[in-house]
Formats: sequence, structure tokens, C-alpha cells
Amino acid sequence: MPSRASTPKRPRDPNLRARSVVEDLIGEKMDGSPLPVDTRNPAAVALSKLGASKGGKARAANLSNAKRKSIAKKAAKARWASR
Repeated sequence: MPSRASTPKRPRDPNLRARSVVEDLIGEKMDGSPLPVDTRNPAAVALSKLGASKGGKARAANLSNAKRKSIAKKAAKARWASR
């Protein structure tokens, strides 16, 4: 699972990967056209990161022991069901 949704996917081919890295460094594609610009609202992105960083911790703090145990059992059952 990727660690970040905003991380660009790099090609597996070493030559294409090198080209992609060079394009990122120079800020444009090899043919001279500009790279795509991030059109997301910076304020919304910052707010999303704020909520994501404390969301899991806040949810875990509010769970009762019984609810936490039932979630763990359900996760273990799903994990071992595919084997």
C-alpha cells in the first residue's frame, strides 16, 4: 500500500525513471512543455493533513476496551480468512 496518495508513480524501467527524475529537476518535460500543475487548494490540503495526523489517535482514545477488542477480532478474522 502506498504511503502517500500524492507521491507520483515512477516507471519501473530505469531509462524512463531517469527521464522522469530529470523532468522533475528541470521543471518541464523533455519536449519543452510544462509539467502539470497541482490545482488543489493549498488551504484544503493543509487542513486535510492536520485532520489525518490526529484522526487515528483521537479515535483510538475514544474507543472502549470492548469495542477495540471486537475491531481487532474482526481484523484478525479477515486477515486469516484469505489464507
